[in-house]
Amino acid sequence: MNILDKIVARKKEEVAESKALVSIKELEAQLGFSRSTYSLRQFLLDPQRTGIIAEFKRHSPSKGDLNRSASAAEVTAGYAAAGASALSILTDRDFFGGSPEDLMAGRAANQVPILRKDFMIDEYQIIEARSMGADVILLIAECLNHQEVAALAKTAKSLNLEVLLEVHSADQLDKWTPDIDVVGVNNRNLKTFEVSVQTSLDLFDKMPKEALRISESGISQAETIVQLKQAGFQGFLIGEHFMRDERPQQRFAEFVGQVKAIESPVFKLQN
Repeated sequence: MNILDKIVARKKEEVAESKALVSIKELEAQLGFSRSTYSLRQFLLDPQRTGIIAEFKRHSPSKGDLNRSASAAEVTAGYAAAGASALSILTDRDFFGGSPEDLMAGRAANQVPILRKDFMIDEYQIIEARSMGADVILLIAECLNHQEVAALAKTAKSLNLEVLLEVHSADQLDKWTPDIDVVGVNNRNLKTFEVSVQTSLDLFDKMPKEALRISESGISQAETIVQLKQAGFQGFLIGEHFMRDERPQQRFAEFVGQVKAIESPVFKLQN
């Protein structure tokens, strides 16, 4: 059993436990459920922002602890102030050290879209995401079939949540449906945790043009952002590179400055 299989098996147990503790009716009664949501698409396309979805992640199955003591509110507010187009907040406890509390703290501190980063396998989790204050949910093609993707995406749209479909190979793009707003290429193989940004570049022309296209994971150099933008990508999800620092928000601000410094002469030459 690979790591993804272990995560999904545990997630099924976790969802069953959550359903036994909190009913859908109780989730729908929470304050976060009725709030107006922010659009990831709109924020990614906003020229005043960076196109970066900055991630808050405490632990990685492949890298171990990243930053267990960080404040979700403080770090994510710093990300947003430095130009993050959106935030990705891990809510998986067992493998990534996340929690719903981290997402709710991020929501209270920010007015930008928040992606609930988790392994979504049941519509109950989507209702949970809405009640926590998320604006976007993640569907991972690697662990869902086409029918499951379509059904979960439809549920999300009915709750005014946007949908990010994450793929790692060309065949997974067949799982796209019109209810999906953004398609992301995960440069990390979830079965082996090997990483290559070339995965994004290889898949770009095969991705549905109706959706916004983003690159995820393994991005640690400002030059890579410029390369991916030139290839046509409209967004970039980055987490570990910032979270390994004692002050992730400061590292993010410095990274944004590096991207701008490279872009300025590059795009002047192109124009």
